[in-house]
Amino acid sequence: MSSNDIPWKETIKKEARGIDDADFGEIQSVDSEYVITQKGIIDKEFFSIPINLVHDYDGNRVLFKVTEEEARNSYLQSQDIDSDQDDFDNSEIETETTTTTNDHDDDGSLSNTKEENEKEEVIPLMSEELDVTKRVVVDETVITKKPVKEIKTIEVQLIREEIESIERRPPSDETKGEARDPIQSPKEIKIPLRREEPEVTKKPYVKEEVVVKKKTVTDKKEITDEISSEELDTSNVDKNNTNI
Repeated sequence: MSSNDIPWKETIKKEARGIDDADFGEIQSVDSEYVITQKGIIDKEFFSIPINLVHDYDGNRVLFKVTEEEARNSYLQSQDIDSDQDDFDNSEIETETTTTTNDHDDDGSLSNTKEENEKEEVIPLMSEELDVTKRVVVDETVITKKPVKEIKTIEVQLIREEIESIERRPPSDETKGEARDPIQSPKEIKIPLRREEPEVTKKPYVKEEVVVKKKTVTDKKEITDEISSEELDTSNVDKNNTNI
């Protein structure tokens, strides 16, 4: 809700609240720039909060976009604004009726009535401060396992059969008389010779363990940023009518 949409006359004596339900008391008066609030009855505290910080009005409370700490640092007033505001309203009426007759003395000089009705105007000067918070960010360190090839030699005993000797001897009773066909061509006789051949398989196993340890390290870092603050510009003020 815009500050222009709020019925400010209805907000007088309504609650003033801030961020996290901060309590600023009741609204006492509103002008074009500031909302004046009073907190407490005996130990009174007065806040002069810029009207552009108004967030919403629900009919019972006016909500401000400011925390209690910010309000106490920037908008807490040391003077009794409530009584000053009443004096200002009364003096404004009296001034309207008296200035027409008492603006000048008989000798043409300004009277002291105007000086007696002068009031101080409190101008808050805003400033920014750095508020640094921390959040956890997860970085990753990559550890890579890679295969390394090497040549490994293992000695293995292999058994094989071979022809030890060839000898001639007379036929036995079992082989006599078996040859009945005439010999007409060469004939090959195959004798099996057995042997062992190596079969190589590869089995993975855990050779060793690598333990990666983490530790917490505290670093100090300086945060530098640009902030803005307000200061009073009196270049356009008539210095003949001011003490600045």
